[in-house]
Amino acid sequence: MATDIEKFVKAQGRDKLVKEVRQKIDALGVEYLYLQFVSVTGRICGKGIPADHWEAIAEKGFQLVYGATVNLFLNRHGDYLGYGPEAAELVGIPEPETFMQLPWDKRVARLWCTLFRNREEKKDPGAFLTADCRGNLRRIHEQFKKDHKGLHLRAGTEPEMMWLKRGEDGKPDGGYSNPYCYHIDQFESLRPVYMQVIKYARMMGLDMIQGDHEDAPGQLELNWTFDDVLRNADRLTTYRQICAQVARENNLIACFMSKPFMGVSASGCHHNISLWTGGKETFKPLGNDPKKLPGMKENYSYLSGGKNTFMPDTKDLQLPGKVGLMSIGGIVKHLGALTAIGCSTVNSYRRLWDTGFWAPVFADWGYQNRTTGLRVSAPGRFEYRAVDSMVNPYLMGAAILKASDDGIRKKIDPGKPENRNIYEAMEAGKLVKRLPMTLGEALEALRKDKEIQSAMPGEMFRLYTEYKQDEWERFLHTTTQWDQDMYLDCLP
Repeated sequence: MATDIEKFVKAQGRDKLVKEVRQKIDALGVEYLYLQFVSVTGRICGKGIPADHWEAIAEKGFQLVYGATVNLFLNRHGDYLGYGPEAAELVGIPEPETFMQLPWDKRVARLWCTLFRNREEKKDPGAFLTADCRGNLRRIHEQFKKDHKGLHLRAGTEPEMMWLKRGEDGKPDGGYSNPYCYHIDQFESLRPVYMQVIKYARMMGLDMIQGDHEDAPGQLELNWTFDDVLRNADRLTTYRQICAQVARENNLIACFMSKPFMGVSASGCHHNISLWTGGKETFKPLGNDPKKLPGMKENYSYLSGGKNTFMPDTKDLQLPGKVGLMSIGGIVKHLGALTAIGCSTVNSYRRLWDTGFWAPVFADWGYQNRTTGLRVSAPGRFEYRAVDSMVNPYLMGAAILKASDDGIRKKIDPGKPENRNIYEAMEAGKLVKRLPMTLGEALEALRKDKEIQSAMPGEMFRLYTEYKQDEWERFLHTTTQWDQDMYLDCLP
């Protein structure tokens, strides 16, 4: 019986795509290839190879230690997180349809990879690697489509991030611009930066649609068209890679840390989601010559059309359709565990504690209500708000699918939408459940939630919780400046 890796490499049409990549390599003058995957924390990892070896790598893949999926970091006790040095090596197989030339160095191109267990493993040789968050999302989404007659998730993300000045010591030296929300003059001050980001993004398939200056120092939000949940996650990851490069070119720091400054807004990454049936692929060259694209056409494809099942099916335009309501019911039910994925760092919870900046802290939903964890931002679209700019979008997408699946299967009623300011509703006597307010509390909620755990199949749940528990414990056993300021002169 053929293994997963054998089926993947021998898939119908793949040989043709491999040959098309060779044609791209030769036509574009590409000399080197980045073979990329994403770790449990959303970090881009992988290997590089000379482009001469493309065909061999396309068939055999590359090998790398299992621990690379957990960043190959040590825990606070000095042991490797996730996998020890005795663990086998994974196999990464590049996906030819994701080939894309890097616009800042056209000698280099990147490809996303699917990860597998080693071919010589005694247990499940050549099987899909469950430590591959990107591969997991693809398979979970495919199963969701099968279970719900073609229903699929489309997502658009709103990645806020801050452009910080780099001091002489290489460390952050404040934001590049002033914290004036929607101020065009502050936006203009960052024009050389965001125009370069947009240029690179369009070349790499991101259909940029709008942007603005937010209300923190150097804080920008640039958005692109929503799409299939996996492709959108790839584009968010690519966007981060682009920002890092533009920061190097301008001697700045591209900061995706959620809360580098108190007293101003944090960087969220709201996920706008909807469940659809049908639709078709639309090709968008985005200013590139369609005959000389720097990447394969898949990079420039977007799902359009079809039926949005979240659209209202009554005269009340603020009330989603039946599928949408059940999906909301599932998401609201699982908001506690979802927070461990959407707010994935110790620093994430500074965003929730620094009140007055519209961060969601309550497990409720409403129409255009920014004080709840989920809001109906427009007819047919939900904005999942308990998520920040450090999120791993592949884990988040998988978890949203599992929560929606639970809501649809069990026909969960989300209750009436809360359209009051949630604080006023509580003063009026409404009992509202808070979201977890620390990473430790969120991890406890995740450990109790089997449905959201199923978004992390196989070894992924163990790896994620092991990594994040260590992160939480590192924080708890660290003395900070706050400790000294608070207690140094406390007695006598």
